[in-house]
Amino acid sequence: MPKTLPPLTWFRSFEAAARRLSSTAAADEIGLTQSAVSQQIRSLESRLGVVLFHRHPRGLSLTDEGRKLLPQVEAALQLLQSAASPYLAEERARHVTVAASISIIEWLISPALPQFRDQNPDTSIRFVSTIWPDEYSALRADVEIRFGSEKQVGRDAKPLLPNDLIAVKAPGLVGAFQDLPLIEAVGTSDNWSTWAEVTGHKIHTPAYYVDSYGLALQLAASGNGVALVNALIADHALQTGQVARAFDETAPAAEGYFLAVQRASPEVDAFVSWFSQLVPGSSHQRV
Repeated sequence: MPKTLPPLTWFRSFEAAARRLSSTAAADEIGLTQSAVSQQIRSLESRLGVVLFHRHPRGLSLTDEGRKLLPQVEAALQLLQSAASPYLAEERARHVTVAASISIIEWLISPALPQFRDQNPDTSIRFVSTIWPDEYSALRADVEIRFGSEKQVGRDAKPLLPNDLIAVKAPGLVGAFQDLPLIEAVGTSDNWSTWAEVTGHKIHTPAYYVDSYGLALQLAASGNGVALVNALIADHALQTGQVARAFDETAPAAEGYFLAVQRASPEVDAFVSWFSQLVPGSSHQRV
């Protein structure tokens, strides 16, 4: 039966001592006592069945076996350091993980992201695509932009406004409403029928069904018809002329977007403050 792998701390003590040629200096570097470093090196030698150091009154020197082992241990420790570095506290302090739907990332955050980068050049952002509230339970995002009903999203989430349904189309798309294709996002409680009940407009059967407001908005901006979308998602596209309102009437949405902040740090606070400025009619405080 093969021997089990020696503990990582033994290799760390060996590498530090081999580099410094002193068990005392190695102990100071890695935060152990000199006797602990010496004991770990002897344990490693015993496990491997080789002598790694010549012991001298004023220091150490490597044996042939020690010189052979050192480069491999250095490479392994460097690989572990590289793998762990994104998760270390000093790295995370400059990092913000944002969980949101593709619609929010593409149509609300992405157009203004260069501004955040200019204001916070040392902060990196990791985007994680999600849609429904139950998908967030497995994540450890710093900022969550959840979609659902107020009951679904949880008490720690604050609503993002406006939360209305609006009909939009490409500015160049002409024709009577009853002759234009309708685009509907499925998977929500709201649809063209609920919009029609509130506004009094007559509708016809949608020609296109998609799984997100963002995709519905993209199809409308490309001239494929009239899309029913959440007003928050459409705000940037309206301001930049990518789409225009097909009707002035709006209908309240049963589900909407909510902001939840799960970790406090200067970088997270800076992102939340910046994001809040993107959302018309909403103001947010860290929860």
